[in-house]
Amino acid sequence: MTDTTTRVAIVTGGSGGIGRAAAERLATDGFAVVVHYNGNKERAEETVRAITEAGGRAVTAGGDIADETAATELFDTAAREFGGVDVLVHTAGIMPLSPLATLDLDVFDRIQRVNVRGTFVVGKLAAQRLRPGGAIINFSTSITRLQPPAYGAYAASKAAVEAITLILARELRGKDITVNTVAPGPTATPLFLEGKSQELIDQIAGNNPFQRLGEPGDIAEAVAFLAGPARWVNGQTLFVNGGAA
Repeated sequence: MTDTTTRVAIVTGGSGGIGRAAAERLATDGFAVVVHYNGNKERAEETVRAITEAGGRAVTAGGDIADETAATELFDTAAREFGGVDVLVHTAGIMPLSPLATLDLDVFDRIQRVNVRGTFVVGKLAAQRLRPGGAIINFSTSITRLQPPAYGAYAASKAAVEAITLILARELRGKDITVNTVAPGPTATPLFLEGKSQELIDQIAGNNPFQRLGEPGDIAEAVAFLAGPARWVNGQTLFVNGGAA
């Protein structure tokens, strides 16, 4: 099935958390969605099932987004199934935590490969293949401003994402493609909650004026804004954290 009039989105990391919420939110806006996963096909299929049962269109596609061949197949899937691609929502990333003094450098390299190289690879492909009127939406984190201990390698990778975003926005002059970054604050996803005590979660939740964690749906609203009406927002990092930073 192909339809060049339908807007099409690729959502990396769409098998759960913020990625799933973004995929479902875009589907409600009429997007056909390619739900990317790397290791959890079953959860990606659950996202697709939720979209299709609500009347939308979606397919899964797997692969390592830091591998150019695998990432190319992701874009090929969008073209084959839906006729092209208009929006890239790049949520895929990893967040191992450790103080710098004890950080295993193999872990550091893995963080940079997934978070930095992955952003570079999919951004490169999106720059080549998105249709006019499109949008690239990368993901950073409010940690780049909050800067707590143990987040050094992760924060470094996401600061790089913010730099890549602005540079790519400027490089796409004349293409009618926006490039922005969403930087969530603490959000109730498995990635954030894993390994934290309830006491720590409550403490973190109290650090913003709303005194709660963000929900994936809160972040998905910002994605929908940047994917749709926000044509004059370009090269920006949008902090979506309830006022925590």
